[in-house]
Amino acid sequence: MISLMILCIALGFMVIGMPVAFAIGVASLVYFLLPSTFMPEVTAVQRIVAASQSFPLLAVPLFILVGHLMNGSGITMRMMALATTLAGWMRGGLAQASTLLSALMGGISGSAVADAAMQSRILGETMAKQGYSRGFTGALLSVGGLITATIPPSLGLILYGFMGEVSIGRLFIAGIVPGVLLTIALLIVTAVIARRRNYQPINDRRPTLSEVGTAARASFWAILFPVWLIVGIRFGLFTPSEAGAFAVAYALIVGGLIYRELSLRDVVDALVNSARDIGMIMLIIFFSGAFGYVITFERVPQTMAELTLGVFSSKELLLFVIAGFLIAFGMVLEATVVVMLMTPILVPMVVAAGVDPVHFGLIMMTLVTFGGMTPPVGVSMFTVCGILKCSFKEYTVEMLPFGLAVLAVVAIMILFPGLVLFLPNAMMGG
Repeated sequence: MISLMILCIALGFMVIGMPVAFAIGVASLVYFLLPSTFMPEVTAVQRIVAASQSFPLLAVPLFILVGHLMNGSGITMRMMALATTLAGWMRGGLAQASTLLSALMGGISGSAVADAAMQSRILGETMAKQGYSRGFTGALLSVGGLITATIPPSLGLILYGFMGEVSIGRLFIAGIVPGVLLTIALLIVTAVIARRRNYQPINDRRPTLSEVGTAARASFWAILFPVWLIVGIRFGLFTPSEAGAFAVAYALIVGGLIYRELSLRDVVDALVNSARDIGMIMLIIFFSGAFGYVITFERVPQTMAELTLGVFSSKELLLFVIAGFLIAFGMVLEATVVVMLMTPILVPMVVAAGVDPVHFGLIMMTLVTFGGMTPPVGVSMFTVCGILKCSFKEYTVEMLPFGLAVLAVVAIMILFPGLVLFLPNAMMGG
């Protein structure tokens, strides 16, 4: 009961506009100040400090920096050229290319909102001039960012692995198949809409192998990055945290020495922008340390596990119910916040039900990230609508078919866990 009250206090503070990190921190401090808890206030400070003493957590600031460095290194435009070559001949060629670009950038950016914002600035006005409605453009670019948040390296998966004590390496590898499934689903939906509305291709024929090879060679070093990442983690060359350091060095070398487009000014801008993002995320993580301690001390996961195991007859039914809950939560809270608040509660519960935490992690991150693309307060929705100057109503209507495609992929992931787990099991053992 006390833990539920603390959660309601945190949510109440967020509703009235208090910054998320402070809402979580103040709510947690309330628990330690209650006379009934018999716990010294210094424990709250200790838990906040303890949350910062994590080696895997180093991956978060490093991969945030990588995303900013990659955007200034010339990689994005080369990836766009490759995506246009591969998909430009299809109906709605520019829209199809944007989806492929999200898949290609998934191994580089790691952030759904960053990818949606980048593509909106690069492709938004071009798509509008070619006859695409602004609502369709915004919906496609926003939901396409979900692919970026699934294919490694994903910041959400790093945070989930840290909070749930789940192997980040296995999560990275497990994200590949769901990312491919999401790409295929969005390509199919885009093709159907393009045929109905007669959206035209941007190339007059299919590409030749020579043209594909030329575009691939131009993007070779960018494409190679996620391969190095997975191979390095699989064969123990580096941990996920060390992979972040490798990624920073790789981005500096590729952008500065190979492509020669990453200037000193770009590096400074990347450092400044990264510092802002890191400060916000880390403050949430630190205060979540105290919140997670309260949840664990009050035995919330164990209590919920006992209740759910007695109610739900199958793992699939339990996952579908949790999925509905996560969608609702993700519609009103930013994905990072949902991960910080709910991972300590849900992971022990699903593990007790016999669900692999890696399997659940991909389901959870897909749903809470998707929540940021939906009304009423989706961060990605606000971002693309602001850049493209489209109405939220038009965006919402155009997003529905893409949203149904995402939910269909999630349903497949729930019903067929082997699709998510066979790669990490094959590469890292069961």
